[in-house]
Amino acid sequence: MDSVIFLMLRRMRAPLIVLIAIYAISMLGLALIPGADANGRPAPPMSFFHAFYFVSYTATTIGFGEIPNAFSDAQRMWTVLCIYLTVVGWTYSIVTLLGLLQDKGFQAAFAKIRFARSVRRLGEPFYLICGCGETGTLIGSALDRIGTRFVVLELSEHRVQELDLLEWRADAPALAGDAREPELLKLAGLLHPKCRGVLAVTSNEEANLAVAIAVRLLRPDVPVLARARSDSVNANMASFGTDHIINPFRRFADQLALAVRAPDVFRLEQLLTGIPDEPAPEPHRPPRGDWIVCGYGRFGHAIVAALDSEAQPVTLITPEPLTLPDRRCITGVGTEAEPLVAAGVRTAVGIVAGTDNDVNNLSIAVTARELNPSIFVVMRQNHASNSALFDAFVGDFALVPSRLIAQECIATLTTPLLSEFLGRVRLQENHWAAEVIAQLESVCPGQVPDIRGITLNITEARAAYLHLMADAPLVLADAMRDNTDRDTRLPLVPLMLRRGQALILLPPAHTRLEAGDALLIAGPRTALTRLQLSLQNANAFDYVLHGRSAPGGWIWRARAALKARPR
Repeated sequence: MDSVIFLMLRRMRAPLIVLIAIYAISMLGLALIPGADANGRPAPPMSFFHAFYFVSYTATTIGFGEIPNAFSDAQRMWTVLCIYLTVVGWTYSIVTLLGLLQDKGFQAAFAKIRFARSVRRLGEPFYLICGCGETGTLIGSALDRIGTRFVVLELSEHRVQELDLLEWRADAPALAGDAREPELLKLAGLLHPKCRGVLAVTSNEEANLAVAIAVRLLRPDVPVLARARSDSVNANMASFGTDHIINPFRRFADQLALAVRAPDVFRLEQLLTGIPDEPAPEPHRPPRGDWIVCGYGRFGHAIVAALDSEAQPVTLITPEPLTLPDRRCITGVGTEAEPLVAAGVRTAVGIVAGTDNDVNNLSIAVTARELNPSIFVVMRQNHASNSALFDAFVGDFALVPSRLIAQECIATLTTPLLSEFLGRVRLQENHWAAEVIAQLESVCPGQVPDIRGITLNITEARAAYLHLMADAPLVLADAMRDNTDRDTRLPLVPLMLRRGQALILLPPAHTRLEAGDALLIAGPRTALTRLQLSLQNANAFDYVLHGRSAPGGWIWRARAALKARPR
């Protein structure tokens, strides 16, 4: 606010001085020029008070006329001159004010004040998203869909203006500014008591690193999720204790290796980390055998390392001549048939189009599919805006970094238990994952299920917690009864139960619950909402447990008591 006032005073100083000088000279002239009495004879000039009075009502265009007496000709000439001078003065002031309102610095200062006020007024938990390009927008849309508030800090002013056009249900305070500035992070709510986490997902690794460091130093209790592509930045973030570092290249390479080794385990992971209510991802089953990788940058290195870990032979196609021990390297881009044939595309089982150019990747995929129609094609899509082109070519597996990062951020933020569960899932056999997928598809056919973590404590499950603290028994099957018809079980899949340090995967229905247990459950959103209501509300909990339907509000309880009174 101080900066706005200071800017206004500085820019309006000259026009105000000019106006004051014009009115002062006008009053001085009227106080010096002789007047005329009622009979037209010369009279003394106006007093300073009468001159001030006349100038005041003239300036406000009220126009009482020539009072207290008719003016002399000299006074009228002076008045005409003063009127034109004030018109010039006011024009100068108005033009200067309009210029101030259009000044970029003034608009930025005013926008910053409004943004800070909006953030201060947030009364519910929110996340701070630094960078709102493709990834940030996907994260914001997902958070908005599940009813979670967020604040945006984005470098591009044009992008911030575009956010106003998005059909988000809740207004998201957004400010154009560099997230590397600690003062802007504080302005965006980093020190706000309702801030639940920070997502550093800009396209600039150095900016993400700066945000991660600032959060660790200013608000160490707030978790931070950061995007990193290079190993050096990744290591630097890890040294500062960044909670979650998401390297999309390495993450996708790990997924490809997992899909080669255990395709159902990979599909289960995709289902659980997908954006809820979206169509379920198609199953991917990369074959084992000879692979070709086009492009050997950071993405190519990660893919080759992942395929090496699964003992899959890899041939590289790189633009520059490359000699690597125990590795077959072909010079070229891969968009033409010659280097692909030289790399053995006719007999290879899979090819990875992994350059940093979307057009080249599509060209590689099309050429390879023409030479070998059965080859498994993995494509790197650098920009989500090219989805129409990639959708037109039916590839087998595509990496969209922005989407992968958004999915992982949402899964980590909304359900912290999910990370622990996925860590256990990757150690399971393929058939185990296939059984879990079948259960999920039975409750959410064709859709990504919603995942929620519920802890049986006084905050998240008050009714169940009080019941358990009274040493009353509660089994999982009873907790999962429908609160609209207790004879029906909610279509939910309990994925994991955490009790202290112990983790129980797929807890059976007869599992006896204890206070403090944390449940990870998947299913449709409506069923999860009913489960939370049953565990939280005493009346709903009493109904699902005992079949009693007690009145809820005090009016209905009073009415029930009145009816029960003996007559």
